[in-house]
Amino acid sequence: MSEVIASPVFAGQPRSMSSRGTVVLEAIKHAILTGALQPGQPLVETDLAQQLGVSKTPVREALKTLAGAGLVTMSEYKGASVRTVDTALMESVYDLRVLLEPEALSRTVRLGADLTPAAEALRSADAAPDRAGRSLANRDFHRTLYAGCGNPLLVSTLDSLRDQTALISAAAWDRVPTWEREAEEHREILRAAESGSADGAAHLLREHMCSFVQRVRDNGGLERG
Repeated sequence: MSEVIASPVFAGQPRSMSSRGTVVLEAIKHAILTGALQPGQPLVETDLAQQLGVSKTPVREALKTLAGAGLVTMSEYKGASVRTVDTALMESVYDLRVLLEPEALSRTVRLGADLTPAAEALRSADAAPDRAGRSLANRDFHRTLYAGCGNPLLVSTLDSLRDQTALISAAAWDRVPTWEREAEEHREILRAAESGSADGAAHLLREHMCSFVQRVRDNGGLERG
């Protein structure tokens, strides 16, 4: 049995009675990535609990999890708020990704890992109804590229950047909607990987990430106006 959350911020999101904590977490994350909860906006446990129709406990746990994922900032004095996205954050996240992710993809290809989920993620991105769904599908696409690299520590390091990457993408697309171009770049990367070209796929992936950062810079960065 499920219910529909009535608050406009969380409108249309299902609430399963058997997995309330998970659904609260996903509802808040989705609201952040769609911009229903704006960067810098305070996240008051009592208000969120009322809007979601739950107690404060699952909200509190969700905010802690989202803080660990880099989507929420928590302060002893100011409480929780949606993380503010700026160019410095983007450059830090992408600097690390450019260093690690192409090498991980190269290893994935050389090991012959299954890339079928990457194609499925591309279809999900094309069918996504909003920028949050598109960002999350793109996140899944990139994970398939590095998940088969054979190094669990490398995978977990890149996993730790996934939600921040989705937040950055959503903020960038809000200013300059370039997802169609990026989707085509994804298809080119996947074709190279599926053909067995480890170096070629890694090169395309590196160019893909660097060009995204450059486009954001060329359009004024991510600072809030």
